[in-house]
Amino acid sequence: MTWTAPSIQRSALPAAVGEREMLQGWLDFHRDTLFTKCTGLTADQLVHAANPPSGLTLLGLVRHMTDVERSWFRQRFLGERVGEHYYTEENPDADFDDLDPAAAERDFAALRTEIEECDRAVADRGLDETFMIRGHTRNLRWIYVHMIEEYARHNGHADLLRERLDGSTGS
Repeated sequence: MTWTAPSIQRSALPAAVGEREMLQGWLDFHRDTLFTKCTGLTADQLVHAANPPSGLTLLGLVRHMTDVERSWFRQRFLGERVGEHYYTEENPDADFDDLDPAAAERDFAALRTEIEECDRAVADRGLDETFMIRGHTRNLRWIYVHMIEEYARHNGHADLLRERLDGSTGS
């Protein structure tokens, strides 16, 4: 049986809530949007670069966002020594390049797990808590805004890729 990306119930957009709930709500919405753009596609479709000459794929975006979640929340903000990334020093674009359709289900599960780990790791941390990166001070609020931007940008890419794959468009 061929694996296909499962359908999900996308989170509702927050309204008239506090800052933390607003940031978390928008981040959850954009996380879910990426999964929604992949719904019903086979592993072979997920690794297909649908918009040449770009080699961008939907599975590459899923893998990339796994690394981005891990990097910002757990490594940079919390200073955790976290497991492996898709990318390596030898191949900094491996999250996009080294794709295997047979690993698609595992890669989707890895993003889901990373999201849960990141949310759990920062649930009790204040938005004003800071960390240093490349000589600059940032705070947890900055990470939330950056992550929303990162997902929103890549969801635009995902929308175009999906349309090229099967004509589906959506919000």
